[in-house]
Amino acid sequence: MSLIGKEVLPFQASAFRQGEFVDVTEETFRGKWSIVCFYPADFTFVCPTELEDLQNQYAELQKLGVEAYSVSTDTHFTHKAWHENSDAISKIEYTMIGDPSHQISLNFDVLRVDAGLADRGTFIIDPDGIIQAAEINAEGIGRDASTLINKVKAAQYVRKNPDEVCPAKWEEGGDTLKPSLDLVGKI
Repeated sequence: MSLIGKEVLPFQASAFRQGEFVDVTEETFRGKWSIVCFYPADFTFVCPTELEDLQNQYAELQKLGVEAYSVSTDTHFTHKAWHENSDAISKIEYTMIGDPSHQISLNFDVLRVDAGLADRGTFIIDPDGIIQAAEINAEGIGRDASTLINKVKAAQYVRKNPDEVCPAKWEEGGDTLKPSLDLVGKI
């Protein structure tokens, strides 16, 4: 079942952020744009490359009013230990959410129950807590966080201009489309 257009379901979790433990709920995603990146586990191989890449895009995302979060089924304690022992992860400034109960992974439909691990899922959530974009990759396929910039810009544009849509490869300032009968069969 698609999560697009659905509200983030309730959850409560502990997270690690910049040297501190913080509480996170679905309400944390309200009032601003959010990107939530699920990954299988701390102290692994592809995961630190992805999380470091997300950190490399973090300043640009923040300029767009977006907060980033990573989530795995590890605990917030494990996130802290990884942050203290990995060159890549020590750079992370965004919130790393622990999901040992698997509730968040279940809510976002990324939990591989047999393994107790999350798939690589990326979600863009609007300020109302509604999921606007989702991408799920197999465990061995790493993601490129730079692709999130244009996706967020497109989602923000469509939110401000609900009578327009952004075509493939749309970039900020590019042409949009106004769906109508006049366009049917002409694109």
